[in-house]
Amino acid sequence: MTELLRTDLYDLHVSLGAKMVPFAGWEMPVQYPMGVMKEHLHTRAEAGLFDVSHMGQVIVPLSAIDALEALIPVDIAGLKEGRQRYGIFTNEAGGILDDLMIARKSDHLFLVVNAACAEADIAHLQAHLPEVTVIRDRALIALQGPKAEAALARLMPAVAGMRFMDVAEAGWQGQTLWISRSGYTGEDGYEISVPSAVAVAFTQALLDMDEVAPIGLGARDSLRLEAGLCLYGHDIDTTTTPVEGDIAWAIQKVRRKGGAREGGFPGAERILSQLDSGADRRRMGLRPEGRAPMREGVEIFDAAEGGTMIGTITSGGFGPSVGAPIAMAYLPSSFHDGDTVWGEVRGKRLPATVSAMPFQAQTYKR
Repeated sequence: MTELLRTDLYDLHVSLGAKMVPFAGWEMPVQYPMGVMKEHLHTRAEAGLFDVSHMGQVIVPLSAIDALEALIPVDIAGLKEGRQRYGIFTNEAGGILDDLMIARKSDHLFLVVNAACAEADIAHLQAHLPEVTVIRDRALIALQGPKAEAALARLMPAVAGMRFMDVAEAGWQGQTLWISRSGYTGEDGYEISVPSAVAVAFTQALLDMDEVAPIGLGARDSLRLEAGLCLYGHDIDTTTTPVEGDIAWAIQKVRRKGGAREGGFPGAERILSQLDSGADRRRMGLRPEGRAPMREGVEIFDAAEGGTMIGTITSGGFGPSVGAPIAMAYLPSSFHDGDTVWGEVRGKRLPATVSAMPFQAQTYKR
């Protein structure tokens, strides 16, 4: 067996009583003594701190923008300094290899890629870009929730002036921290790349604040599900296009048909066609009736008995803030909000209503 990797904060997690589990090749905290439900609700009400150091951090020079746009169907050249954008790697069939964040600094681009795909993404970049620098001496933490700004501003006041998708740098104990106002919970908050030398001290300084609590992967998953956000390998993958995945908003007009830099990315023909004409299926939200969750893998039918299987749940569970089960599934595009479908749970078909997402209102500071 391959030995699991550990983040700079591993010992701190253990000291806080975290339950550690394997995740994407890393040993990560799934929950703390507070428990997943309370961690989730604490993040929605106050501020939750997440260790996301398992994600890949990569720097590419500005000279590589054209080469990067040849891999990603978003407007990178038009991204202004001090701003960040959501992006997707696509393959020749229009499927999604991974999603990522792209930030423009003064003299380079800073990319954050998913842990499970990090090595493949890095190899993909190295095969097509002239210069790729992988960052391995920095932790990455996320501070999320309505009190995140007040907490982080105690350590670095300038962050209060940032807005959603801004990026900046700030000093702390002689080290430079890279900060973005973004996250994966639907809440206002920040993601902070911290040099390993001060990672534990900086994290502890935040945890010492009354409103900040450590949050594990369990609550991270329920928070992002309520926010209607995709998890790569579940809700989007190489079998789904950006249009099918309902993330076509990430493709700016300049890269679409008629745009100044139309196409030029893997799978462009299929993706641009779907942008014009639509896709046969689309990722949709579901609200199962009753209290029983419909989890990943549950088959969806168009009738209470007989009928046709029309989709499969990609993510599902109980939404603590919503107070009810919620799920996502790929369904035929002919279905709309308010329609009823049936999920087969332990041999019994239960009704669910097609629902708009997010299930929980997003509170980004724009």
